[in-house]
Amino acid sequence: MNIVVCIKQVPDSDKVTIDRETNRLNRAGVPSIINPFDENALEMALQLKDKHGGKITVISMGPPQAEEALRTALSHGADEAILISDRKFGGADTWATSYTITLALKKLTDPVDLILFGKQAIDGDTAQVGPGVAHFYGVPMITYAKACEVTDKGFRVQQVTDHGYNVWDVEKPAALTVVKEANSLRMPSLKKKMAAKKAEIPVWGVEQLQPDETKIGLNGSPTKVNKVFAPPVKLNKEILSGEPADMVKELIFKLREKKVL
Repeated sequence: MNIVVCIKQVPDSDKVTIDRETNRLNRAGVPSIINPFDENALEMALQLKDKHGGKITVISMGPPQAEEALRTALSHGADEAILISDRKFGGADTWATSYTITLALKKLTDPVDLILFGKQAIDGDTAQVGPGVAHFYGVPMITYAKACEVTDKGFRVQQVTDHGYNVWDVEKPAALTVVKEANSLRMPSLKKKMAAKKAEIPVWGVEQLQPDETKIGLNGSPTKVNKVFAPPVKLNKEILSGEPADMVKELIFKLREKKVL
């Protein structure tokens, strides 16, 4: 079984700021980490490999320093890593990113059985790239996956909902986005850490992927950030007094008056 895990290197959200002129994240000097939800996708892949065998390939699209995230994934047990990086890919929105990642999937030698993503990236929170890749690649997508089992024809997936979970049977190849509740990423071994440092990670750019250049990077992105701002905080506080039962009635009346209830 061949599994691909798509990961993203993101800035530590506690230390990130916004460039007000470009409306982009200021990444200079900010520590980078693997997107936390992507760790759950990687662990799901590792558990499937432990049980059924196969190969795990991790793919990341980003600047050259995203290689660090790929080496971290290798240290946890992934078998191969590929970095998608080219200046022409810079500034891509989720649509252009999905298109570019799909080209990398199509370039892989071995047929892909399962593509895993984290539920969303903590720097954008759009949750669009996983479904976007599934669309471009032409495979079914199940979002918010908590568990995945291999079946004769494909996979049985538990999908988290607001009130429990659904169970879906899906034929392979398929794609999933994985929630945090699914698992916790295992610790890397010292042996795998050393191997990850020495691993050769190919870099695929425009020359290797041969994209339609009208569909990549900032110029190929249908959506662009026009403005970033913090919404004004309005605190219209009102303190109720009296007996609890009377205050509850008054609160309900005021909420209905404001059409909140």
